[in-house]
Amino acid sequence: GILGAYGMALGALKIEAKSRDEFLEGLREINQTLAVTRPTARNLFRAIDRMQQVAEAGENVEQIKKSLINQAVKIHREEAEATRKLAQLGVELIQDGFTILTHCNTGALATAGYGTALGVIKQAKEQGKKIKVLATETRPLLQGARLTTWELNKANIPFTLITDSMAGYFMSRGEVDCVMVGADRIAANGDTANKIGTYSLAVLAMENGIPFYVAAPTTTIDPSLASGDEIPIEQRSQEEVTHIQGLRIAPEGTKAANPAFDVTPHYYITAIITERGIIKEP
Repeated sequence: GILGAYGMALGALKIEAKSRDEFLEGLREINQTLAVTRPTARNLFRAIDRMQQVAEAGENVEQIKKSLINQAVKIHREEAEATRKLAQLGVELIQDGFTILTHCNTGALATAGYGTALGVIKQAKEQGKKIKVLATETRPLLQGARLTTWELNKANIPFTLITDSMAGYFMSRGEVDCVMVGADRIAANGDTANKIGTYSLAVLAMENGIPFYVAAPTTTIDPSLASGDEIPIEQRSQEEVTHIQGLRIAPEGTKAANPAFDVTPHYYITAIITERGIIKEP
């Protein structure tokens, strides 16, 4: 969402139209271009729609450009504050001595704020709780291996990197106390879209009696969708699966599927942590 807001603000500065109507038409095109980049992410749509509303209310081109910059900064600050509050509330779920399994990257690199799931983990560390983290590598783009491990290392939080398929092994051995993940969109009934592989982790967690927590700001919640069945799932390039960092790992001609997200039904989720409070099943 934050990047979408700044994207619209920076794009607006490059629109050379002099008339208000022509300028707004150019901005709508930028809005549409940004919208198709991440169809699953609710925060993106909230941010760019808010930016568009600010622009439509402006009287002239120069005033609109200034308003868009100010609005982007405001969105950034609001999201950063939301993740900070979320982390402060969610930390009560993390006990001293816990080993937390997390998936994908949900820290400052992903949120431009304190972080969601990783923010809760960082808060536990700052409170002096002795915790450990199991970080999944997160295929196919390896956000866990490349980004989450970097953030954990910077925060001096003990961690172990595991492949995605190792999660069940560690859960079955009693080596995971809770699973903490983020979210890209949450439907009205609590069904949650997150990085591909999250659903599998939730099923494994329930099978092994392990709490499964989702940490996300309220801007991620989409009350217009009754359930996760209505959440659009981004389909990405086959090459992300058949190659790793440009190196082919599958034979030529191999067909690959690459949905970027999956949906975890609400009944697998122990609680959803937001900046306004912790939501549990009634």
